[in-house]
Amino acid sequence: MPLMCGRMTQQTSPSEIARIFDAELRDPDEQAALGPRFNVAPTQPVRVVVQRDDGRSVELHRWGLVPSWSKGPGQVGARLINARVETVSTNPSFRASLLGRRCIVPADGFYEWRREGRAREPFLIRPTDGQTLAFAGLWAPWRDPASGEWLLSASVVTTAADETVAQLHDRMPVILRPAAWLPWLDPQLRDGQALEHLLHEQSRRRLELVAVSPRVNSPHNEGPELVEPYQPPVHATLFGGG
Repeated sequence: MPLMCGRMTQQTSPSEIARIFDAELRDPDEQAALGPRFNVAPTQPVRVVVQRDDGRSVELHRWGLVPSWSKGPGQVGARLINARVETVSTNPSFRASLLGRRCIVPADGFYEWRREGRAREPFLIRPTDGQTLAFAGLWAPWRDPASGEWLLSASVVTTAADETVAQLHDRMPVILRPAAWLPWLDPQLRDGQALEHLLHEQSRRRLELVAVSPRVNSPHNEGPELVEPYQPPVHATLFGGG
């Protein structure tokens, strides 16, 4: 199976995300221009909550971690969109970020697919209470040696699927409990056991599966209609006879 999570929604406004996580909004004009997102895909901008020396902020990062030692986004492509909880502390691509550059990726839901023959049927996986989910994330800064410009990127930590998501996939994002938000964001927390506890004691939010339009299959499609329940059209069968 492909890695999870590979597509998500961020419909909640940046200002509301800032309120929920008690954070400041960085680059508000750029975030407002991006608008609500109903089909966030790898390599696209994704909103994250980061704790910095001057406070907590909501920022835009590239989805797909680009480690500081990497030759650049072209080297890793979209391969590092997820970090497996079982190996995040030992994987060279994620180890440094786990120890000092953790973030929260707020989401309203995420997508997974069920294969029926050649068709891929998309489902939106969302909380039944309608509240924002807090995915455990990692971030990294990468400096372009040619231009000197900085690229900020992020990855979502994944774990074994719960019984709802397991109907479609064996992996799902780690959903942090509200009590875990502060310690997870704290860059001074570098205790491996404590971090592992935060990742394994994830939220028990109730999730539901909603069949949605196959337009979700293309990352180029956007709009609120993508998260609406979808009923596949019934094709009439004509019988001839005599």
